[in-house]
Amino acid sequence: MSKDLLRFKKDQKYIFFDFETCGLNLGSLRNKPWQLAFITIENGKIKEKKDYWLKWENLVVSDGAAKVTGCTQSKYDKKAVDPKEPLECFESYLYDPSYLKVGHNILGFDVYMHGLCRRLMGLKPDYSFLPQSIDTLALSRSVQGDIEFDQEEDFILWQYKVLSLRKIKGKNRLIDLCKKYDIDFDPQKLHDALYDIEKNYEVFKKLLWEVEI
Repeated sequence: MSKDLLRFKKDQKYIFFDFETCGLNLGSLRNKPWQLAFITIENGKIKEKKDYWLKWENLVVSDGAAKVTGCTQSKYDKKAVDPKEPLECFESYLYDPSYLKVGHNILGFDVYMHGLCRRLMGLKPDYSFLPQSIDTLALSRSVQGDIEFDQEEDFILWQYKVLSLRKIKGKNRLIDLCKKYDIDFDPQKLHDALYDIEKNYEVFKKLLWEVEI
């Protein structure tokens, strides 16, 4: 077994992140990301936690979003801050190649929400961090589908391949993975970005012993 596998690299640094948004449209500027949370991991421990609510003009929290996420309009109006500083803080880690970027469904959603944030601020999307990204949804699907990663493959392409395979059956929501790995969780707190990524870090540590990366 290779000692280069991530499970053995105790000094590897990570940033786990998650966006909560008004909807699921990946390209519409109306789908404003209103919450950005991330944690940084160093030497196997959480070093920093950040939870930002992003202030956008004319953002209206729908009843449906409020029900799922617990974000009400009054709560948003009270907590939201100008997105410039949160984005700069986040990107100081995101574009640091010493950090691996991890999240659940980030390759299908959150990386585009980051790009949307940049567009809303008049910046061009910059996906140069993608080669250092790990999607726990792809890892969990690879376990279910018994799809091994060949170390000679491009890791990002392999993840997208796994995510695109319709033949893989099973439940891969974060709540399902917490149940599978006996990780305590509060269903009422899921869909809060900071809570989600803390639980996903626990899931990720389990997945590293099932996937050879």
